[in-house]
Amino acid sequence: MSFDLALSGINAANTDLNVTSNNLANVNTTGFKESRAEFADLFAQTQQGVSKTAVGNGVQVAAVSQQFGQGNITSTGNNLDLALSGSGFFITSNNGALNYTRDGAFQVDQSGYLVTASGEQVQGYAPLANGGFNTGGLTSLQLSAAESAPQATTTADISMNLPSNATAPANSPLNPADPTTYTDTTSLTVYDSLGAAHTAQLYFMKGATAGNWTSQLYVDGTAVGTPQALAYSSSGALTTPANGKVSFGAYTPATGASAMNVTFNFNNSSQFGDAFGVNSVSQDGYTTGSLTGVNISSTGVMQANFTNGQSKTLGQVALANFANPQGLQQEGNNEWQQSFESGAAVNGVAGGSGFGTIQSGSLEGSNVDITTQLVHMITAERDFQANAQMISATNTVTQSIINIPNG
Repeated sequence: MSFDLALSGINAANTDLNVTSNNLANVNTTGFKESRAEFADLFAQTQQGVSKTAVGNGVQVAAVSQQFGQGNITSTGNNLDLALSGSGFFITSNNGALNYTRDGAFQVDQSGYLVTASGEQVQGYAPLANGGFNTGGLTSLQLSAAESAPQATTTADISMNLPSNATAPANSPLNPADPTTYTDTTSLTVYDSLGAAHTAQLYFMKGATAGNWTSQLYVDGTAVGTPQALAYSSSGALTTPANGKVSFGAYTPATGASAMNVTFNFNNSSQFGDAFGVNSVSQDGYTTGSLTGVNISSTGVMQANFTNGQSKTLGQVALANFANPQGLQQEGNNEWQQSFESGAAVNGVAGGSGFGTIQSGSLEGSNVDITTQLVHMITAERDFQANAQMISATNTVTQSIINIPNG
């Protein structure tokens, strides 16, 4: 009997050493969660229960449970590296089979999909036209390498001041090459429907009547439409046009793009003092843009940035959580699968109720503490040695009994 008891102790200590060894082997594995050997004593039972004098039948391994404590987060500088701070798992798809991981060392495959090192596609939520996300179903996240399409300029806002003491030009009509035919001028860059840039030049001519001005638009040196009137009150505020918006007419670029018709907003213009000044100029067009990078927010929203200053929302990283994470089935490759013990996956997003946040450009390391594991290894080794010594002692007693001479 003592042999069997000691042997169960040796087996249990050996399992404990194996668990510790596996933890130490994965001390540098991204997103690894350490395990702990848990033991239970054994008693032989009858219909009447366990006897008060029962010694016990040894020990058994009750479970090797995973410990989902937070690992240290280390900065990597790679925007596609994602670390979870708090609860949750990234969701990946292996040909439709969902797996779960804390390893956020993601990369892009040849088709532009965000994938794990083993090629599984990271799951998320597709963007909606209204700016939200379709949280009703998972989809594989894809980084578009396509260029950002251009947008033709349709409106331009100008904040400026025209000098109230200016005099009418000495000569007329307007000639851009002759400064004596206009009072002041300013320019801005506008874009056609093909993304080509054009120089828009605005000329301002003081009228004979106080507060009256005329403005003329030139694009790439060509006059556009007809001159438009601007009028200011005695307090310097714009009165004409009433809505502050001026359209000179259409301009057809030589690039083959659609005709341009830019509306200029002069609501932020004034007529004060004796100095002409332009405070700001803005317009809503932009040229073609190439992808410069991808940013991922703390809530998992992925945005592509382009050289034309535009950005495009690609989707939102989805997360999953479980009622009992320790019940997840380990699959290797830093992944788990849902099981009966874990309960069904509850999907959500980073920063939501029950979910941690995402740190882009970082990775979560293993939660194995080397010092703790080494101390545990020494303890398990002593348990092993003690049970081995028990076998040796039992063997000595048995030999003594065998060698007792008959009376």
